[in-house]
Amino acid sequence: MVTSTVDVRALAEGIRAGRRGDVSRAITLVESSRADHREKARELLTALAPSSDSPTVRVGISGVPGVGKSTFIEALGTYLTGQGLKVGVLAVDPSSVRTGGSVLGDKTRMAQLSTDPNAYIRPSPSAGTLGGVARATTQAMLVLEAAGFDVILVETVGVGQSEVTVAGMVDTFLFLTLARTGDQLQGIKKGILEIADVIAVNKADGDREIEAKSAAKELAGALRLVYAGGENWVPPVLTCSGLEGRDVDHVWTRITDHREHLGAAGLAAKRAEQQLEFTWALVRDELAERLRRSPGVKAIREQIRTEVLSGDLTAPVAADRLLAAYDED
Repeated sequence: MVTSTVDVRALAEGIRAGRRGDVSRAITLVESSRADHREKARELLTALAPSSDSPTVRVGISGVPGVGKSTFIEALGTYLTGQGLKVGVLAVDPSSVRTGGSVLGDKTRMAQLSTDPNAYIRPSPSAGTLGGVARATTQAMLVLEAAGFDVILVETVGVGQSEVTVAGMVDTFLFLTLARTGDQLQGIKKGILEIADVIAVNKADGDREIEAKSAAKELAGALRLVYAGGENWVPPVLTCSGLEGRDVDHVWTRITDHREHLGAAGLAAKRAEQQLEFTWALVRDELAERLRRSPGVKAIREQIRTEVLSGDLTAPVAADRLLAAYDED
């Protein structure tokens, strides 16, 4: 339970000591949209003094529907904790329209990893907005880093723009896909290929293994054509089986290869750019909150709604009136 009387200094000390209860309370605090909670969250993050050269490895993971993200993440997380690393998983879930809470239960889908003492799994509701994702998830990552987690895995909902949002807050973006009948590139959006750093064809097990390897080979060939003549990192394409835990270690090796390719200077520059973009995300999110709380906007909201629904008012004019009401405040 988070209250506005939270002792920020004590909470920060508990986080640095790795106390899971304090970590959970802190993430609840930074996810809250209440104005008093936001103020306390800013105090907490200042006290934790996040560093741009944090050694924590930040990995975003997305994939096509049915690819088995949770099964893969559990396999990868279990492999990493087996290597002596502390792993945090932030699962950006679709939000309930009524409550804003998480709809999907990732702890039930990662039963083994959720009981691992070196792992921490947290469903992170997106609250219906990409701004909410950027604010809540980025700040939750900072809390986990301060708590000493070595690796943070951010699972996206896998729908459109949220993938780009998450890619903009991690060091390496891993895209999971499946072998498909016919055109192996079907269902993979061009935009995803532009932000993916590593690609893995999952479910390469049993009768599907040969098809998965064929799909990986075809996709790798397509990527070589896209990146031909450049010196930039070319996303490697691998096969793996999250269900059997096969070749998950190879995927991790390529993730670390990408990190080494960036180098210390490249990683620092990337995180600095992300921090700048996060700044603007916070500004946009805060402006949206202020607009929602505006007395002037509240006073005319229902009237605007009625007139727009009846067709008496066009959307551009309605938007102008709402903004004018906000400006008058």
